[in-house]
Amino acid sequence: MTSEELLNKVRKIEIKTRSLSRNIFAGEYHSQFKGRGMAFSEVREYQPGDDVRTIDWNVTARLNKPYIKVFEEERELTVLLLVDVSGSRDFGTEKDFKRDMMTEVAATLAFSTIENNDKVGVIFFSDRIEKFIPPKKGKTHVLHIIRELLCFEPESHGTDIAGALQYFSNAIKRHCTAFLISDFIVPGEGAIRKMEKPLMIAANRHDMHAIRIYDKVDAQLPNIGLMQMHDAETGNNMWVDTSIERVRRRYAEVWQAQTEGLNSLWLKTGTKNVAIRTDEDYVKKLMKLFDR
Repeated sequence: MTSEELLNKVRKIEIKTRSLSRNIFAGEYHSQFKGRGMAFSEVREYQPGDDVRTIDWNVTARLNKPYIKVFEEERELTVLLLVDVSGSRDFGTEKDFKRDMMTEVAATLAFSTIENNDKVGVIFFSDRIEKFIPPKKGKTHVLHIIRELLCFEPESHGTDIAGALQYFSNAIKRHCTAFLISDFIVPGEGAIRKMEKPLMIAANRHDMHAIRIYDKVDAQLPNIGLMQMHDAETGNNMWVDTSIERVRRRYAEVWQAQTEGLNSLWLKTGTKNVAIRTDEDYVKKLMKLFDR
């Protein structure tokens, strides 16, 4: 990708996602993802019905009238995006690959963050931590994140979500709102169980949200005869006869079992979640996540 092509892509994504975050998501974001704790704002004269526990005795003594402390909710948040950059994101049978949808969703969340003057950072992960962009404020910072979302090429192609969650918990000590963005195609038996402990630790400290981006062929094989399949994470190739109903059924069963395992994981850890297919409107799905 040339510099001009990159700038055009960044600009296109900025225009679309910034408009969405400003016109659609800003109010939902503000109401749903509130900061924790109360910060001192000012003092004012006591009025009947005020809580006597909020009386500022120093000011009261100095002015010889009862005054109370007024507090307001601390609004500033830190938002962390954990973005899966493993090989399986480079797949799509519709107009967009999964990585394109991940980029737009992440960019929309990032712009919603800075619209509310909050900090946003990103952890890119495969089966290792590929890159960590610490949380900061500002448009320049978000545009840097978008450029990385578009251009970043990982060193590895595998997936280790449990490892990414462990790194996140160690790197971010203060409470934040986190979005785990992945297709959640995890290799090997017990991979979902392996995620449970680190997700539980993260969810106890932070507000966790899982966003599953998937293609319709991830869930169900089309009946198109003999087809060569390539595993982008391992590099393995195999021929599959998709005209055999038993093969298609078994493929769908594996997907369904993984989906049920993830749903059980979200329920057990209290993780809010949404699944978005690459040919669906992600705006409606994100609104649904915010409503939860």
